Amino acid sequence: MNTGDFAPAYRKLLESGGLIERVRTAYEHLRACDLCARGCGVDRTRELGYCKTGEHAIVSSYFPHMGEEDPLRGTRGSGTIFFARCNLACQFCQNYDISQRGAGVPAAPEDIAVMMLELQERGCHNINFVSPSHVVAQILAATLIAAQAGLSIPLVYNTGGYDSMVALKLLDGVIDLYMPDMKYADAEIAQKYSKAPNYPAVNFAAVREMHRQVGDLVLDRRGVALRGLLVRHLVMPEDLAGTAEVMRFLAEEISRDTYVNVMDQYRPAWRVTGPDAAPLNRAVRPDEVTAARQMALDAGLHRLDERRPLWRIMGF
Repeated sequence: MNTGDFAPAYRKLLESGGLIERVRTAYEHLRACDLCARGCGVDRTRELGYCKTGEHAIVSSYFPHMGEEDPLRGTRGSGTIFFARCNLACQFCQNYDISQRGAGVPAAPEDIAVMMLELQERGCHNINFVSPSHVVAQILAATLIAAQAGLSIPLVYNTGGYDSMVALKLLDGVIDLYMPDMKYADAEIAQKYSKAPNYPAVNFAAVREMHRQVGDLVLDRRGVALRGLLVRHLVMPEDLAGTAEVMRFLAEEISRDTYVNVMDQYRPAWRVTGPDAAPLNRAVRPDEVTAARQMALDAGLHRLDERRPLWRIMGF
């Protein structure tokens, strides 16, 4: 890719008239919702789905985020929009006030579009939709409005990784940067701790489709992400996440050039308390993180996230 000629994917779709068709189709699906992997079938224009979200998304906050991966935050931040509620039910969620309790305010697509344009005006490198899987229709509608008003920076789909193929097909040619979690390699563990049936199969298929759409991560000359796939993998106590299998999948079935953040931030939260919650009732140990990173390297992956201090990124 010639990064000097880069334009966000949705601009072309807007010009062809395809973006408005995606919005119409997405709202048809919202009436018997299959826009996440749950496929609960609820008419969300009339009632709440499994995600406890109806026709309007709920936004918890939006701001230039300086804590994301280096290629996203750059020097001016990732324009992050945090959606409340979630299509997962992780008992250890560190953002449970947002994901489980729904802290936030309802926002129509017009409201979200204003947020997107404000973040662009503030100099953010991208628009970063956090927990978007249950609000794909609303995101598409907001993107249409914002694009018509001049939005021209990349879109990031920052997801828990439990995404439906229906939704991903609607997002093809709209999203520039996919950043899915890959939480588990074992279906029984996923069901136990996140109430997510068939999570590995759904997740692996979703990551394949994301990579088909956008390919490996492409950076501009400043090291800022333009397009591609970034993967997050949270290291869990006693290797509950199945790190070796996740890394093998990425290296052998996606690309050895996949950009991966092996995350060390697990700590007990939400409904992880007391001895009965073992092994989730303790923080992940440094040796477990070291072992997980080695598993990634052993699998043949070489683009591992190396978080740098902001002063170094800015050249001070």
